[in-house]
Amino acid sequence: MVAICRRGTGESMAEIGLVGLGRMGVPICADLVQAGYAVRAGDRRPEAAEQAARCGARWEPELARLAARADVLITVLPGAGEVRELMLGAGGVAAALRAGTTWIDMTSNSPAAMTEVRNAVLDRGVQVLDAPAGGGVAAARHGALQLLVGGRAQVIAQHRELLETLARPGQLRHVGGYGAGYTAKLLINLLWFGQAVGTAEALLLGRASGLDLGTLRDVLADSAAGSRFIDHDLPALFAGDVMPTFGLDRCCEELQIVTDLARDHHLPFHASHAVADAYQRALRRYGPADGELLAVTLLEEQAGLQLRHSPATRGPNKPDG
Repeated sequence: MVAICRRGTGESMAEIGLVGLGRMGVPICADLVQAGYAVRAGDRRPEAAEQAARCGARWEPELARLAARADVLITVLPGAGEVRELMLGAGGVAAALRAGTTWIDMTSNSPAAMTEVRNAVLDRGVQVLDAPAGGGVAAARHGALQLLVGGRAQVIAQHRELLETLARPGQLRHVGGYGAGYTAKLLINLLWFGQAVGTAEALLLGRASGLDLGTLRDVLADSAAGSRFIDHDLPALFAGDVMPTFGLDRCCEELQIVTDLARDHHLPFHASHAVADAYQRALRRYGPADGELLAVTLLEEQAGLQLRHSPATRGPNKPDG
């Protein structure tokens, strides 16, 4: 078992391989380097070499070679298809991983789709953790993510210092066995998408009925209907910000995964199907554009109303999110 240590600790150095230098991968890579870890980074896109250099990581264009050298392989990719292709596709890196290596997948992923991939690497004597990250790009830049980890407790303990480099205090959560991290992250996203749609519909009806949006926002925040979405994300909606940190097609992909999971468990899921349908309609209208709130934009378009309110008129005790 390799101890994953930072520079300057006086112990043997281990190498972290990171694949995926996208919106989340770049700040995660930078956080690890700044914490003193030796990071070798790679991506399918050759232009990502410049991003790796800016993070202070060593660039490795051959992903199988990167995996073969790594003591810990971290993947931060857009979705299940990209992870499967990386691990099991032509020239896949699963076959390059050494026994004793740990693979930590930080992708928002499908638990069902990853079963075959996980089994392939476990058969090689590789340890596996699924650790999708919550909090978005801003949290990643500050090492303040919520990490929802599925896997064996002893493997988490082995890599706790590494994981806590990326997570805000108290937000490294062991949520269960293999795949549990993926499932927990999907459920969080499902509820957030549902809050976005439900809150927007309520606000549109309030405005159409003559209520002031600022007053209504404050009333909702201080009531049984209050939510983190209202407290922290409503300012973006009121400013016309569609939150372009995640693609609408990826939102729909995640909602499809979670509704399929409910179907497999024979569960009633009517409200969540309505949320998924709202995002599918937005995808048909706007295409695979970036914007987690584009389903709200479609509601505004259909209503002929916009939900806009200046934060300058907020009540004195209300945070700006």
